[in-house]
Amino acid sequence: MEVIGLDIGFGYTKCTNGTRFLVFKSVFGEVTEAQFREQLLNEVPDEEHLQIELDGRGYFVGELAERQSTERYFTLDQGQFISEFTRVLSLCALSRMVERQEPVKVVVGLPIGHYARHRADLAAILKGQHDVTLIARSGERTQTVVRVSELRVVPQPFGTVMNIMLNDVGEVKDKRLLSQKMGVIDIGFRTADFTIADHTRYSERGSLTTESGISRAFATIAAKLQETSGVNIELYRMFDAVDRGTIKIHGKRYDLKRITEQAFTQLAGKIAADATHLWASDWDLDAIVISGGGGAVLAPYLQPQLKGEVIALEPGKDARMNNVRGYVKYAKRLWTRGANPPADH
Repeated sequence: MEVIGLDIGFGYTKCTNGTRFLVFKSVFGEVTEAQFREQLLNEVPDEEHLQIELDGRGYFVGELAERQSTERYFTLDQGQFISEFTRVLSLCALSRMVERQEPVKVVVGLPIGHYARHRADLAAILKGQHDVTLIARSGERTQTVVRVSELRVVPQPFGTVMNIMLNDVGEVKDKRLLSQKMGVIDIGFRTADFTIADHTRYSERGSLTTESGISRAFATIAAKLQETSGVNIELYRMFDAVDRGTIKIHGKRYDLKRITEQAFTQLAGKIAADATHLWASDWDLDAIVISGGGGAVLAPYLQPQLKGEVIALEPGKDARMNNVRGYVKYAKRLWTRGANPPADH
């Protein structure tokens, strides 16, 4: 039986079966006909070729769409993301994660603030049988079927909690964790999720979704760049530039370090203030966990502004994968240990 953790984020889509991981930008675009398919130099890293067909329509996905598609699609609107993006991104990931055409059981997350509204919609989109055609770099076509037999939708940051509490087979790593009260700040591309796991139980009072994702800082940086360069840089193209600290536009290189530090400091201050206000009554937190790809970037700016013990991010681990690692561990706990949870709806 195959169990899968799936995290469909505004910035990146992540998927794992516990041993193999797939991560790509949450961007797709129209298919363009390639006149030349060979890579010029083998020394250049060769990312995975993500091209699929659904219902007779072809899509380039992730970096391939960014590089090759004339029309590219990217959104920060939650409703549009669920209705127009989820199916393409999810089936692109699942079709590559499941090698055999057998039923799979999936745990997937939603931001806390969108959970009640979009949970049923997400389940309806993903559950069931989906015919997918995979197109290789060579143009070779492979027909496959993704059969999602069971689906559990959970509040997004609980993936991080499960990742901390469970081992790779879904067993509790340290029973002391079961009695702790833990706050989680999960910073993604568009949203920041705050939640409390009190003895592993979800705290509604201590949970909130805000629009303080890392894209808010990216938007500030992009606006400054537009003032100086006259070019409006798409937010999904800011990742590498911010990471490098420079960007080249029309042959001119712009230093981003100072403005990035200002934007990250401002965003971290907003997130810390939100946490302090939200958790004013939760002075008995045992620890706070910073998670998500945005969390990894903001941690040096955010940690000094938080009250209480902060669990450091694991060095060498991709923080973008914290939730999806937890989802697959939780999936194993649900479905490979003899448990029979009620169906999600």
